[in-house]
Amino acid sequence: MFDRIREDVDAVLERDPAAKSRWEVLLCYPSVRAMAYHRMAHRLYRGGHTTLARWISQHSRHVTGIEIHPGACIGKGLFIDHGDGVVIGETTVIGDNVTLYQGVTLGGTGKDVGKRHPTLGNDVVVGAGAKVLGPFTVGAGSKIGAGAVVLKEVPPNCTVVGNPGRIVRREGRPHGVDLDHVHLPDPVKEHITALERRVDELETHLHSLYGTQHIEEDLKHADL
Repeated sequence: MFDRIREDVDAVLERDPAAKSRWEVLLCYPSVRAMAYHRMAHRLYRGGHTTLARWISQHSRHVTGIEIHPGACIGKGLFIDHGDGVVIGETTVIGDNVTLYQGVTLGGTGKDVGKRHPTLGNDVVVGAGAKVLGPFTVGAGSKIGAGAVVLKEVPPNCTVVGNPGRIVRREGRPHGVDLDHVHLPDPVKEHITALERRVDELETHLHSLYGTQHIEEDLKHADL
């Protein structure tokens, strides 16, 4: 138990520049407390004490703002930054050294039975407000941009943005945990820029063929 708490504290110190000491992390970081509650609840849940396990998880939610179902399987080194509004469903599986930001939901899409929630591989980063919904896998080393809604499988080492989530970068991640949320591709902006460039090229081509005056007269007639 103490080894796991030490790993939780190390994860915070490694990934949060605001953390200044181990005592600060132990006393002030909801991620560490939420994981301590979850390990207790998960042990009870697997032992068949489901009601007590759920009560502990709900008490943890009240104290930390983080709701983790006691059935969720979570690896070592999970860091939930700030934590308010984070929801982790019953059949969620989380690998090692995963980072979740505030407002993240790892949920389902309906009332299906069996595996209903996502599986996150090692070193995955999920940005603030992102929703990962369904029984699929987000591959190791992948990053989900803030506000993304992910509804299907993500291969390893990919970057996903948007609603619905789109893969905008493949095999483009450095080794280890990547916390950069600024330098993400914007596919909508890239398409608009390409369209503007193409329109400029077509206008230049028309000017060279017909002359500026002829084109302006045609545009006036079109407006009428």
